[in-house]
Amino acid sequence: MNQYLITAYDGTDEYALERRMSVRPFHFEGAKKLKENGNFIIGGAILDNNGMMIGSTMILQFEDEKQLQYWIDNEPYIQEKVWVKFDIQPFRVAQV
Repeated sequence: MNQYLITAYDGTDEYALERRMSVRPFHFEGAKKLKENGNFIIGGAILDNNGMMIGSTMILQFEDEKQLQYWIDNEPYIQEKVWVKFDIQPFRVAQV
């Protein structure tokens, strides 16, 4: 499987945290499905110096680019504009 490092940053407007929290259950539901299917390796929130969530990182794996694109097209944090900037890089988890 091809692995990917996703680094995503939330908006900085006054409703950014509220938007994240309202969409979070749907994001977690999707992440649980990814884990059940063997696509989710690890993920979590990026925090600022005050411990507030300002983004996310995930390491996911998919058989092909089509599956990755399907995830992009259906990820709630992307659809609902929680993440205003995200980067996806090919990645390989170290086998240690």
